Formats: sequence, C-alpha cells, structure tokens
Amino acid sequence: MEPVNESLDAANFLASTSLLDFGIRFLVNFVAIFIIVRLIYYPAHKNKDFLFTFFLFNVINFMICILLSTAKLKMGFAFGLFAIFSILRYRTVTVPVREMGYFFISVTIGIINALALGDNYFIQLIIANTIIIAFAYFLDYRVTLKHENFKEIVYERIDLIQPEKREEMLEDLRKRTGLNIHRVEFIKIDFLKDIARIYAFYLADQNESKGVMSEGDDD
Repeated sequence: MEPVNESLDAANFLASTSLLDFGIRFLVNFVAIFIIVRLIYYPAHKNKDFLFTFFLFNVINFMICILLSTAKLKMGFAFGLFAIFSILRYRTVTVPVREMGYFFISVTIGIINALALGDNYFIQLIIANTIIIAFAYFLDYRVTLKHENFKEIVYERIDLIQPEKREEMLEDLRKRTGLNIHRVEFIKIDFLKDIARIYAFYLADQNESKGVMSEGDDD
C-alpha cells in the first residue's frame, strides 16, 4: 500500500504545484493587462469597445497557451499563434495604428506570461511585464512629437496652383483655415470648373487624420 500512497501524494503535489503556477501566472498577466489597458490606455483614449477587445484577447490567448503548453509545442506554438492573431482584420471598422499597438501588446503579454520557462520565471515575468508597461506609458504619455495631419479641401483659386506661386497659395490657405499649413498635395484638378481638390498638411499635437483615400474610393 505504501507505493500507492506515495504515488497519490506525488500526484497531489504535482496538481497543487500546477494550480499554484497557473494562479501566479494568471495574477501577473491580469495585473499587467489591467495596468496597460485600464490605467494607461483608457484614461487617454476613452474607447470602451477596444477596452473589451484588449481584455478578451489577452485572457483567451493566455488560457490557450497555458492549457496547451504541455503539448511540447512551446516556441513554435507561440509564434504560430501570434502569427494567426497578427493577420486578423476588423472588416467593419478601421483600427487606428495606436489601438493596433495595444492589441499586439495584449496578445504578447498573454503569450509571455503563459509560456515563460526557467527556475526564476516569476522574476523574469515581473521584469518583462514592467518593461512593457513602462514603454507603453512612456510612448503614450511622455513622447510629445508633432503629428502631420491633413484636410481635404476643394480649392477654387486655380491660378495659384503653379509651383512658383506655391507660397502664396499656402498663405491663402492659412488665412482661410486658421491652420499652419506647410505643404499641399493635389488630388485632382478640374479646369472646366476651375477648382482643385487638395490635401492640406499641417502639424498638430494630436493625430486627426484617418488615412488618405485611394482614387478608387472617389465618388
């Protein structure tokens, strides 16, 4: 009976160890994603839809990785899963670049916290998550670079579209729009109607541009 009892004790010990490991990893993962999404992203951008998406993808990704980590697929499985998520696209809405960055952070944190190995993996997880959190906060709150935004304008002073009169055209646009426009791009020139469609570019603290439409999107 002793070998049976010893095997049961060993099984119980392994089960308790696995549950403890799972609990530690999930706690670290949840704290990290909560800080990044709820305390860093949401106060600045106020988008509840993406808040839901970031949490959901992180938790699901963590669960998949932690539950299948015994399949001896470790590294290849992690990169394959990351590649699958990286090609996902939202067909109903255009995902801004900043939100895509947070999306990849949420996926990456789930993989790291689920599959990190080593005797001191807990310390490694703390360091890795701290670095990611610090970079997310620094880049979103402390980097104050100017954005080059643009506005599409129907411009009727077609006499100013010549290159030698470009500065005069820019000054006219600045007076009309109140924006410090520094360059323009011509989309279409209609000599029959004496108008030109242009993109007027200016610098601002916030990114207001949604993206330039291709010619195929014209009416």
